[in-house]
Amino acid sequence: MRMRRGAALAVVAGGGAVTTILVGLVTNAVSAQSHWPSWLGWLQKHPWLSFVMLGVVAAALTAVLAVLDDRQPSGQEPEPVLRPDDGAGPPGAALVLRSLPRDTSAFTDRSAELESLVRSVRAAQETGEGLPVHVIDGMPGVGKTAFAVHAGHVLSERFPDGQLFVNLNGHTPGRSPVQATEALASLLAAAGVPTQQIPVGDDVGAVTEARAAMWRSRLAGKKALLILDNAGSYRQLEPLLPGGSECLVLVTSRKRLAAQEEVVLPVEALPPDHAVDLFVRLSGRPADALDRDVLGELVRLCGYLPLGVSLLAARLRHHPSWSAADLRARLVAARDRLGELRAGERAVAATFDLSYQDLAAELQRFFRALGHYPGTDLDAYVGAALAALTVADVRHQLDALYDAHLIDEHPGSRYRLHDLLRDYARGLADEGDSMDHVQAVRRVGTYYLAALAAANEHIVRSGAAARHPPDDAEQAETPPLESRSAALSWLEAERPNILACIRRANALALYDLVIRLAAAMAPFLRQAGPWDQAVGLHRTAAEAARQTGDQQALAGALTELGVIRRFMAAYPEATEALNEAVTHYDAVDDRRGKADALNQAGIVWYLTADNDASALAQTEALALYREVDDRLGQANALADLGMVRRQTSDFCAAVEAQSEALSFYRGLGDRYGEANSLRDLGVVHCLMGEYEQAAQWHREALGIYEELDDRVHQAYALNELGVVRRLTGDLDGARESHTRALEYFTELGERFGRTNCIRHLGVLDRLTGDATTAIRELEEALEAYRDLGSRGGEAASLGELGAARAAVGDRDGAVEAFEQSLGILRELGDRCGEAEVLNHWGTLLRTSDDLGAACRRFEQALALAQAIRCPLEEARALEGAGRCDSMIDGPERAERPLREALSIYRQLGVSASADDIERFLVSQVG
Repeated sequence: MRMRRGAALAVVAGGGAVTTILVGLVTNAVSAQSHWPSWLGWLQKHPWLSFVMLGVVAAALTAVLAVLDDRQPSGQEPEPVLRPDDGAGPPGAALVLRSLPRDTSAFTDRSAELESLVRSVRAAQETGEGLPVHVIDGMPGVGKTAFAVHAGHVLSERFPDGQLFVNLNGHTPGRSPVQATEALASLLAAAGVPTQQIPVGDDVGAVTEARAAMWRSRLAGKKALLILDNAGSYRQLEPLLPGGSECLVLVTSRKRLAAQEEVVLPVEALPPDHAVDLFVRLSGRPADALDRDVLGELVRLCGYLPLGVSLLAARLRHHPSWSAADLRARLVAARDRLGELRAGERAVAATFDLSYQDLAAELQRFFRALGHYPGTDLDAYVGAALAALTVADVRHQLDALYDAHLIDEHPGSRYRLHDLLRDYARGLADEGDSMDHVQAVRRVGTYYLAALAAANEHIVRSGAAARHPPDDAEQAETPPLESRSAALSWLEAERPNILACIRRANALALYDLVIRLAAAMAPFLRQAGPWDQAVGLHRTAAEAARQTGDQQALAGALTELGVIRRFMAAYPEATEALNEAVTHYDAVDDRRGKADALNQAGIVWYLTADNDASALAQTEALALYREVDDRLGQANALADLGMVRRQTSDFCAAVEAQSEALSFYRGLGDRYGEANSLRDLGVVHCLMGEYEQAAQWHREALGIYEELDDRVHQAYALNELGVVRRLTGDLDGARESHTRALEYFTELGERFGRTNCIRHLGVLDRLTGDATTAIRELEEALEAYRDLGSRGGEAASLGELGAARAAVGDRDGAVEAFEQSLGILRELGDRCGEAEVLNHWGTLLRTSDDLGAACRRFEQALALAQAIRCPLEEARALEGAGRCDSMIDGPERAERPLREALSIYRQLGVSASADDIERFLVSQVG
């Protein structure tokens, strides 16, 4: 090729010279003003021959050039050739600087990301390994370019041979993406290659390859830094990559670029504190003049995006009369939050528009559909219902949006829109037909009904009436929920989304959907809480039922509301809701529903120690359950009736009812009911002094609750197990049980159970000698029980508080507490509790040398304990009476009651008390 070019140049040069001579001859011949020497003079005399020779030379020159051109192989494009230096750059080339852009003031602390990049570069340079391409990706507005430029400045000393920046315009409004061949021309020029030496030609592919080869050659053996900003694809930037191993390439892109050798550096939204710091720096206001709480709200409304924060700070800077609170109020009140996040021609929404416009039409439709979604995160199943697509199609759509950084991926194959992107999607969705929104919410709600029906098969107790989803829900694709744990995990993940769907459906007057979804969520919320969410849900369902005039649905919502109010120890509100539910069930002649409401009301009355009302409600509920042949209902009523019998110290009747309930539960395979009956049997056996049996029942109940992942009842079982451990002298084990229970109750917001824990811990502190702490804890429990309206809890706290006050010598305070406790216990008919308080009072009087009064208290306690078969209090009364007799009449009279007490303690396994009596008897004999 080079020889052809040389021959062509020689021919052209020679032909030019001959032509010049001939033209001159012709000119002189015409003018006759000068004479040419030798044989040229003859030509001058015959000018017509000069014209002939000029024509021959021109023809010969044309023929030679044609022959040289024909020697190029057929079908081959002309190779790139050097072009003259016209001083112009390649058309449409990106702006390239020989040095990095200045480090922006909008950059804020990205120490973790920067440290990761520096560590990667340092490791590669120290080991001599090739530096990989580092791709900085993230959603629009997150500050990818600012990070790349800042990192370039930080790393510049490591790359002394140059730092270059190229904007590839992958997502630049009004401009097409820069082609690789154009970018290479700019890079070569920036690297010092003369323009006339940069390959050109008609074959774009060949030119790109030639320029890429020259670019790699120029950087061979050099340490240079190259920032390729705003890349649209890996194909666009691949030809720009240096061939050497000592050059660092930083790439920014809104898309996830796939390449084997890359290192991905994701840039996320800023941490809240960093976002606030950035706002302060850009607002132009003194830091001490700005309320950080207000700023925290502002940057949260910006989604912690650097672009949004900088634009909002610029608005404050340009409005000196505004305060940060003024700006917050404006942003909170704005219907179009994205419209407020702008400054001049810059706006957050504009950056989102660029990414949205890059999507294919079907992806744009799916993204708009996400604007109708009420929840915060979703999986492919929800997406399929939302967009009326198959799950397989939606998986592809979600992957594509993830690659475009328009949605974030979370563990469990779940996806979430950034807050501002969610606003943007809603704005796009609102531009469509309003019925699209209604239909989308209905489809999502119907899907949730189908999925909840599958989950509740593992959640709802055996024998309970099943709730069937609507017919159209059967067409929905639902996730595989093949176990209780899988169902609970799915419910926990979807809880906020289902509740959000219910709220949106209610706002759209889709009342039937609201009622169905609330009822389907009730079993899970009963077990998992939190109660305030459940209360809001069932109130919404009740109001929706009132809107439709559906009394049965209203009664169901009120029953669930009463149950949750009971869990919250809001007993008056629970009673009100349940009584109203009974009325509505009566109106529609729903006997099963009425029995459910009566059963729950009876539990509330049991908790408030209205034992007569509770027994009456449970007896009526039991009769109704038998009428409709509801075995689970019968078991529940029997179990709750057994609790009432136990509370009134009718232990034999309690064991009988609870044992019958246990038989029902086991026949039904209802593990939850079985655990409840076992736990209450444990309580009864504990009161009867059968501690080993009681501990066994409690351990079995706890195991079932753990199997069911029911933390509320785990905590109740732990509390009861702690009582048994305390009574048998294992104080450390008791404290461990009560402390674990306290953690569960506190986490779940279960106030009654938490108060029980505090009371039990107070008793332990008294027994271990820390009466001051015990008094503080028991007073806290007393106040809580009074606030909850729990008369039984109040009486128990007062009795223990009296004992603790006696331990610190506060006799008057102790007597006052004992008197108040006895008054409540006698009103409630709790004879076992009464005997316990009488024993505490007798001990106080004995240690105060009021032996006659002490003996009377012990005698009263003994009579009660023997009447109800409460051996622990019987032993305590005998011990107290014996010690009084020893002080009044001497050891001989005291021996009989003391040995009776010793025998009972030994039978009960209460070793510490038994040992005390034995030591006392030995001392008296000695």
